[in-house]
Amino acid sequence: MLDKSVPYYNIPDCPLPEGYSFSFFHDGNEHDWVDIETSVLEFDGDKQRAMDKFHSHFYWAPEETGRRCVFLKDPEGRYIGTATIWWEYSGQRRDPWLSYVAIRPEYQGKGLSKALVSHMLRLSQTIEGDRRIYLHTQTWSHIAVRLYKKFGFYITREPDLYKYRNDEYEQAEKVLSELYDD
Repeated sequence: MLDKSVPYYNIPDCPLPEGYSFSFFHDGNEHDWVDIETSVLEFDGDKQRAMDKFHSHFYWAPEETGRRCVFLKDPEGRYIGTATIWWEYSGQRRDPWLSYVAIRPEYQGKGLSKALVSHMLRLSQTIEGDRRIYLHTQTWSHIAVRLYKKFGFYITREPDLYKYRNDEYEQAEKVLSELYDD
């Protein structure tokens, strides 16, 4: 039986603008992933560090990478964004995570991140089922944090998620509330 005392929320449907498309990872896309991630200053722009991270974090399971790592392409076929649905262990529990969401700076502000996050949350439901999904971000990504909140993400007090101590909850909330002023 449905429990209609619980609020109903659906994943917002955010379609891509005309001409843009999604594609799954295939061999060779690791270079596109590195280019996109370093364009947003992840890994401090260090492409070798980014490539090492990709290989250690995702590419040890290439068949999973091929069904979990998504790229966003512009109308000319250029890879301009990426995100991955992966998993991490918090103690004995295996949790799905939305990882390394990035859109090249020159494409930001066009609604593409909304479409990418919406697509990834639907993909997570397909792969992981209807489960709580986590992501890690930082206060300097406050624009992305605001987007994530629109999709129902919130800063959790839950300790020791994956490798994150998660002991700066109050400080993060304070910084974000000052930035948002709402």
